[in-house]
Amino acid sequence: MRHYLPAWLRFGLATLILIGTALVLGFCGAYLYLEPALPDVAAIRDIRLQVPLRVYSRDGKLIAQFGEQRRIPLSFDALPKQLVNAVLAAEDDRFFQHSGVDYPGLTRAVVRHLMSGEKGEGGSTITMQLTRGIFLSSEKSYRRKLQEIFLTLRIEQQFSKQEILALYMNKMFLGQRAYGVGAASEVYFGKTVDQLTLPEIALIAGTFRLPSRDNPVANPELAKHRRSYVLRRMREKNYISADEQTAANNSPVESRLHGPAVEVEAPYIAEMVRADLYNRLGTDAYTAGYEVISTIDSRLQVSAVRAVRAALIEYDSRHGYRGPVGRVTVPAQSVESDWSRLLDDYPLRGGLEPALIRTVEDRSAVAWSKVHGRINLPWTGLSWARAPRADGSVGPPLQRAADILSVGDVIYVAQERSGTWRMVQVPEAQGAFVAMDPQDGAVTALVGGFDYFSSNFNRAVQAKRQPGSAFKPFLYSAALDHGFTPATVINDAPLVIDDASLETAWRPQNNSREFRGPMRLREALVRSRNLVSIRVMHALGSAYTTKYIERFGFPEASLPRNLTLALGTAQVSPLEMTSAYSVFANGGYQVGSYYIDRIIGPDGGTAFESQPRVVCRECMEQPVDDAAVTAVMDAPEGAPPAPTVDERSWGGLGYLPEKLIAPVAISPQNAYLMNDMMADVVRRGTATRAMQLKRDDLAGKTGTTNDRRDAWFGGFTPSLVGTAWVGFDQERSLGPGEEGSRTALPMWIYFMHDALQGVPQQRRTPPPGLVTMRVSADTGMAARPGEPNAIFETFMAGHLPPESEGDGSDGADPNEQSSDDPIF
Repeated sequence: MRHYLPAWLRFGLATLILIGTALVLGFCGAYLYLEPALPDVAAIRDIRLQVPLRVYSRDGKLIAQFGEQRRIPLSFDALPKQLVNAVLAAEDDRFFQHSGVDYPGLTRAVVRHLMSGEKGEGGSTITMQLTRGIFLSSEKSYRRKLQEIFLTLRIEQQFSKQEILALYMNKMFLGQRAYGVGAASEVYFGKTVDQLTLPEIALIAGTFRLPSRDNPVANPELAKHRRSYVLRRMREKNYISADEQTAANNSPVESRLHGPAVEVEAPYIAEMVRADLYNRLGTDAYTAGYEVISTIDSRLQVSAVRAVRAALIEYDSRHGYRGPVGRVTVPAQSVESDWSRLLDDYPLRGGLEPALIRTVEDRSAVAWSKVHGRINLPWTGLSWARAPRADGSVGPPLQRAADILSVGDVIYVAQERSGTWRMVQVPEAQGAFVAMDPQDGAVTALVGGFDYFSSNFNRAVQAKRQPGSAFKPFLYSAALDHGFTPATVINDAPLVIDDASLETAWRPQNNSREFRGPMRLREALVRSRNLVSIRVMHALGSAYTTKYIERFGFPEASLPRNLTLALGTAQVSPLEMTSAYSVFANGGYQVGSYYIDRIIGPDGGTAFESQPRVVCRECMEQPVDDAAVTAVMDAPEGAPPAPTVDERSWGGLGYLPEKLIAPVAISPQNAYLMNDMMADVVRRGTATRAMQLKRDDLAGKTGTTNDRRDAWFGGFTPSLVGTAWVGFDQERSLGPGEEGSRTALPMWIYFMHDALQGVPQQRRTPPPGLVTMRVSADTGMAARPGEPNAIFETFMAGHLPPESEGDGSDGADPNEQSSDDPIF
């Protein structure tokens, strides 16, 4: 007996088969229709995530990051397991089971749409979200949904689950310019992903759905609810225990932004690097993931920043207290959080903290800082704040704290190394400091002002100022090259100069307004005598002098072609002065300067590496064996070096192409004599304050310009050169007594005190071609046996002084002079 299905059931089955067939055919037809327009998912392998430019010190510490999108790409193996679990629990718990499309979830979304009539997202797996993020627009349509499904299936066929998940967790936007979990970890918590706690992991995982709304900075309350959902899902999947869930839920939500974990404060050099990379690469510099290793030494940079700020604050304190930066009304029942809010409008400035005065005693005060809380200000930190006067001096000493402070005053404070707090003010004057390795010109520290975020004008590079007497060593080097000696006697006496290049007759003066008569060239540099310098340049001639000084790297246009150059009227930057002083420090070689050591490309390879000119005395002394060099250069790869080449003859550096060898700027003999004379400036001249460093290998020169508008000190050891500058951006006098030795030299000392810690003293070895002999301290001539007041002096072998009176000299040569008559 046959059993037939009821007609209604047969009809139903036939209908289902027809519908299923129609759906399959429709799906296939849709694929065939859309397939030509679908992008190639294999392009994902070549996808360039926008990774910002990062700048590092030469010892690998982060200086700065540039780029609109903040992203730190991570491999799948670098993703913490609990972070992966949290994202899966929140976004796609069946990710490792399905084929990319969650059909039950997709069906629920379609039914929901048919019932509500509204188009929306739903049933999206992690792979589908990634597909939308990479290939598709935000349009909501059936066409786009079908494209999404087809692309998703393709991605799942060509990529492993681990590859898909890693790309998803690196690419997706997570709020506050953070792309990927690495950047989100840094932005929201100031941590790397391996340092995240469970509550922090859940917060990040909760931002994937609606990142602009659900992130903890935009809305802490919504972020907390979203975190609770993620934790509940993690508990349901047995990723965490009930106790862990409870503890994480009870954890407070941190709701502030964190910057990149900058380890070295060097924003001025960072901006120089950024501009350089932009000129090379355009906007790709900010998105392609380049890393720049600068020449900055993090230890020296920290010392330079500290030195600039300390010197400027000291200068500023000498010129009085200008009053609080603000006054606020403190409610009677206010608490600490209210006090902190009252300080919101006052930013940190150059490491100085804004603080609110809470109480004022007879000779002390108590302030409140957002960073350090309650701060006690003793009399030693207040008594400097005397009234300023128009002439740059200050009023009488303070008697009590109430003379300068009231409750509600907003001031700035700083903590000294001893731990004592001090009231300070943001200096009106500015400063700059540059340190350089004289052996190759690497910039090891650079500070362009007191606070970059208040003024990004880079005074170390962009400010062109007159160096004053700090320029005299270049003139004296020219004099030595022209036949003068350290013992040549010049008259320090008044003179009037009629120069066609000057508008009126010029009557130059010494800073002291005193004249000391005939004096040796060495003493003139030690005492920084202006009139001696002018007479020397007059003897040399402007044309010869400027041409010679160009050897130190100064551009011709910066050097005035008249006698004012003898007093340092060139327009130069602290970086240029540091590079020029390197010639003295390294024994006579012109190395230039550079601040980018190498650039690492997006692929991790070296895209650029600096090839600085380096000092190689052996290279200059050793004649090149062309045959030996050719044998080395033409040898097959892997072959041993030709035995005819002795690398020791190149100072152990091997063969150096000529372009990498620093050219000779001045002779070794000239450089040695200038070192010795500039060392006397430190030992017994205008820079004796530097003797507190208790070293014998220091040399340098102070500089002060007319009306004390600029204060300089440039100094060096054989291995480190540093230049300090202080002045106002809108040029005006620094005030009475503010000269290079008082205003700029302390900055240099503070830096060198730290920089030279543990560095052995380096003795300067005289090069061949020098002769040391006794001369008269009065005449500079060779001393006769038994002559009183004789001293030892060093000379170039071809420029020995004449013998004392009676040698037949006619006085025509600068080395041939009588005992009674200085040559100028």
